[in-house]
Amino acid sequence: MENLTPKSYQKMAEKASPPTKSYKTIPSAFLVGGLICLLGQFIQNIYLHAGLSQKLAASCTSVTLVFLSALLTGLQIYDKIAKFAGAGTLVPITGFANAVVSPALEFKSEGLILGLGAKLFTIAGPVIVYGASTAFVYGLIVYLLRLY
Repeated sequence: MENLTPKSYQKMAEKASPPTKSYKTIPSAFLVGGLICLLGQFIQNIYLHAGLSQKLAASCTSVTLVFLSALLTGLQIYDKIAKFAGAGTLVPITGFANAVVSPALEFKSEGLILGLGAKLFTIAGPVIVYGASTAFVYGLIVYLLRLY
């Protein structure tokens, strides 16, 4: 086997990966991402109409979107939507729920603890740890600034 130079490697990579069809992927991402947001607004309006406060309706909407995303991931429907929509399914809350559930489902055959339980946080774990750590540091800074 010959030594690979950066140029030859680049040529191999370009040959192996087909170019993105932006004229197709951008509109589909925009459409599906917009539909997910529209669904979220529709759900929130239902909660508001049911008499919930704005803050509680927003929280319930988030929980509902996470549940629906996890359910569709478990039923292997979310992946089909993602193939069509590409980045459109990365709307933060639904994309995050999909990223948490997907590895867990992939390793469920290894058991509830070492498979499902351990892999559940492979993607979400670092995000949760970083978020909690950042919130703690921010809260500490705000607390210390208010002392003066």
